[in-house]
Amino acid sequence: MKKTAHNLAFAPAAVFVVALALFPDLASGQGGTSAAGPVSNSVTAMDGRQAQTDMTEKYLRQQLGDPKEVTAYQAFHNADENGDKKIHLGLAFLAKYPSDRYSAAAYEELSQTYYDKKDLPSFYTYSEKGLALFPDDVHLLALSGWVIPRAFDSHEADADKKLDKAEAYEKHALEMLDKMLKPDGLPDAQFALFKTGEMAVAHSGLGLVYFRREQYDASEMELEIATKNETTPDPTDFYILGADLDNLSRYKEAENAFNRCAQIPGAVQDNCKKYASDAAQRAADAK
Repeated sequence: MKKTAHNLAFAPAAVFVVALALFPDLASGQGGTSAAGPVSNSVTAMDGRQAQTDMTEKYLRQQLGDPKEVTAYQAFHNADENGDKKIHLGLAFLAKYPSDRYSAAAYEELSQTYYDKKDLPSFYTYSEKGLALFPDDVHLLALSGWVIPRAFDSHEADADKKLDKAEAYEKHALEMLDKMLKPDGLPDAQFALFKTGEMAVAHSGLGLVYFRREQYDASEMELEIATKNETTPDPTDFYILGADLDNLSRYKEAENAFNRCAQIPGAVQDNCKKYASDAAQRAADAK
């Protein structure tokens, strides 16, 4: 891809900021939060997470299967989301029921819990185990493809392969969502919310994959879709969307994207304010 001098200057800076400002605690493999506050790009705030939880709750209320299994899963499901007790109960459940009716949901929740605790090695371990058993699990596919490009390290030997994997996961998630039939007893509105939310996560993941590859046109298209219908959008999506548009010399649109990011409290808010001002100046200079 041919780049202008401005693009050459901006793209590495954007990647650097994403790697450190968005993942200050993940980059070093440590838990906790950075001086800038908690990592702002948490999938827990996105619509797909809540809709997936609602679907799980609906399934639990049906009380299907072995009562002991139901009780064990409910204990895990209802435990504190970020607590060690939840992880202990999840591991115990999967040891006893490795591939039964609630196991896919257990892998989803356990993987999410590890991600929320900033434990990426364990996240990858259990998301991969879950997908090996349930390769069409939409939530695990979308979540895994969403995390990989956000925790991306270009210096790793298999960095490009990880991006390829994330892209494949998200495309498969979208394929499965397109084919998915509404579960019996689930309200139409709730099912629609689930699909819209998971699609937003998948398109967000693809947007980050293409941004890491410096495919700004493709990244912009995916992130426009990801942010279109989200009531609780990820500020990272607006941040990277702004970087895409800036690299494409669409400065006024970049300013708008950065301003939308700047309205959301979090670790990238101050950077978005600065980049919005910079984009506005470039738009003025281009006239």
